[in-house]
Order: sequence, then C-alpha cells, then structure tokens
Amino acid sequence: MANYSFKSMLKKYASSSVLLIICTILALICANTAAKEWYFDFWQQPVSISVGNFNLFSHHGHSMTLLQVINDFLMALFFLSVGLEIKREILVGELSSMKKAMLPVIGACGGMLFPVIVFWLLCPGDADMQRGIAIPMATDIAFSLGVLSVFSTRVPTGLKVFLAALAVADDLGGIIVIALFYTSEIHTNYLILSAICVLIMIIGNRAKVHNKFFYLLTGLVLWYTMLNSGIHATIAGVITAFCIPATLQKGTGFYLKRIREHLSKFPVIEDTGKKGTVILSNDEINRLKSIESATDKLISPLQDLEDNLHALIGYVVIPVFAFSNIGVDFSTMSLESLFSGVGMPVMSGLVIGKFVGVFLFAWVAVKMGIVTLPDGADWKSFSGVCALCGIGLTVSIFIADLSYAAVPARGAELLAQAKLGILCGSFISAIIGCILLQIFLPKKR
Repeated sequence: MANYSFKSMLKKYASSSVLLIICTILALICANTAAKEWYFDFWQQPVSISVGNFNLFSHHGHSMTLLQVINDFLMALFFLSVGLEIKREILVGELSSMKKAMLPVIGACGGMLFPVIVFWLLCPGDADMQRGIAIPMATDIAFSLGVLSVFSTRVPTGLKVFLAALAVADDLGGIIVIALFYTSEIHTNYLILSAICVLIMIIGNRAKVHNKFFYLLTGLVLWYTMLNSGIHATIAGVITAFCIPATLQKGTGFYLKRIREHLSKFPVIEDTGKKGTVILSNDEINRLKSIESATDKLISPLQDLEDNLHALIGYVVIPVFAFSNIGVDFSTMSLESLFSGVGMPVMSGLVIGKFVGVFLFAWVAVKMGIVTLPDGADWKSFSGVCALCGIGLTVSIFIADLSYAAVPARGAELLAQAKLGILCGSFISAIIGCILLQIFLPKKR
C-alpha cells in the first residue's frame, strides 16, 4: 500500500513538474522582454468577492491584489493538499512507524539545519538579509521527484521513497517555520474566531461527521479569520487537513457486504455481442445507486479529498504560483547581484547546505546503527538523491516573499536577489544530482 502510494505520488509530480518548468520559463521570458510592464502590473490588480460590504478577499479592510490572492489563498489550497499528504503518510505510509520514518526525518532535519547555518555564515550582522534565513530549508517535491523520474527504473524504489518521504517531512518543517516566524501583529478577536472554527472541525471529527463540504466551508471561514488575525493564512489549509477524518463511518466490511448483497440480487445480463440498451427497472436502478453510494463511502474523506485535489494543485495552483512569482527582471541585476547580496547565501544554502545536511545526518545515523540505507542503494547513488534535495524552487520562493516583501526600502531588491539565488541554486543542485545519478546508478535494472 505504501509503495503504491509513493509510486502514484511520483507519477503525479513527474507529470506536473513539466508544466511547472514551462511556467518558470514563461515567467522569466515575460519579466525580461517587452511584456515586462504588463507582467508586473497584472499581478497588482485588486480582487474582490463581495456580498454587500463583506469582501472575502480583504485584509483589514483593503482589497487583496491578484498576487496576494495567489500567495495567500491558492497556496492555502496547496498546503491543504500537503497537510492531507502528511496526515496519510503518518497514519499508513512511510512516516507511520519509527522504523520507516527515521531515515527521511533525520535527513530532513539535517537538510533544514545546515542551509540555515550556511546562510547565517554568509550574511552576518545584516538584520534585513537574515529575515530570509529559512529560504534554503525547503525541498520542492514536484521538481525533485520530476528530475528523479528521468532515470526511471534505474533508480531503486527505496531511493524514490526516501526522497518523497524526506520532502513530506521537509514540508512539515516549513509549515512549522511559517507558523512560528512569519506571523505579523496578532489581532485577538480574529484569533478567537479562528480557534472557534478549529474547535468546530475537531468536534465534527469526533462526532464522525464525514461530509467534506462541512470541513471545507469551515476551513474557508478559518482561512479568512487567520488572514486577518496576523497568523499566515496558509496555515489554515494545514489545520483543516488534519481535522478531516481518515476513517469510514461504519467500517470497510459493512460497505463491502452491502455491495455484495446488492450485486447478488442484481439480474445476470448476458453479453450477446449485440448493441442495444437494457431498460432497467426502478428497483434495479435503486440497487445500482446503493452500490454507487457504498462504493463512495469505502473511501475516507481524507483520501477522497486528497485525490480530488491532485489535478487542481499540480496543474493549476503550483503552475500559477510559479508563473506569478518566479519572474525576475535580469536587466536591473548583474552577476555582482548574485555574489554581493542575499543571492549567494540562498544559493549556497541550497547547493551546499542541503547536500551536506542530508548526507551527513543520514551517514551518522547509519554508522550508529539507528537506520539503514534504502534497499538497493549505496552511498554513491544516495549522494545523488541528496543533491536533488537542493531543488527548493516553489516553497523557497514562497518563504522569500514572506521574508522580504514587507521590508522597507530594500524589500524589492532583496526579494529579486533571493529569487535569483533560488533559481541558480535549484538549477545547480539538479545538474549535480543528475551527474551523480548518471555516473553511479546501474545502467540497467
């Protein structure tokens, strides 16, 4: 079951990563051609969904821009999907037991700690620059798994599972960092309303309410109250995900028995090879509807919602986020911008910090006998996967925006430098990972 879920995850991210690459290239083209004025102005358009004086997309009475809606609302959907993925893996997947989770979690801890150290060492004493210290902590699951999929069956399944589980643990670490360190001024009244929304969802879970729309609607209210409370609104997606039930109302056996009973009473219709339509009686139609209803209830709300969100997140939310956020105007920058500003700390954190952190923590844990390497892997091929962990595109850019967008005077400059560092660091990490895997993976499996 766990291997199947990770194979389906690999296929999903491998296919969506192609669209992500296209949107990244388009964003860079738009930001550096005659379309640049349109490109940067377009995302600043105000957006509203209003009923009377109430505007869903408003922050303390001010309408949100299109870019803010993408970064705060659409990314909340992304984190809802991430939260569902994390919860499933904790319950039944590669994070469900200490033995399974130890290596990717240990690797993720090293992969978050060392990039922070590298970043801090390269920009000491600059308070504005150090606001982005968490930027190189992230691993982009779509890009990293997409690159790994290039090597197809040459990659042992154990390495694929390790990278996917590490990225999931990495996302959880990123969520905690966003919640703790990217919170603005707290507004108590909205915080109380947020707590009430969470309590309602917890009570619904305990009362075995399995209606997905109950949690999504309450989660939408939670998003609005958190947006105006000062806590970053995307955390609402994670909280909602963890409140959605992962159980069935009456157990698997009950619904399977019900399906079998209805099928046994359904008349046998032989295939004569002739085209035509069989007219069903009302009783037969009702039995088919009962079978359909029982089949739907065999899937928990958590898995059903996670499955339904895959296409929306992979083919709409992340590509739109990439297209709107990755565009960097290189005409205002030089090679010096990469080496003199925040770009070098970010790039070094991704390329060096991520690789050293993941590899070193895993190596120490294996040598101490706490864990073992993934099945079919050796240290050489494992090093290639560690290099891919430095691909931090989507979430790194998201954290960069949180870090520098509100910095007075230097904010726009620091954000552009950070994006340049993320692009260069992710590209270099992907190249190094591909070279190592090409050399050290067996030519055929």
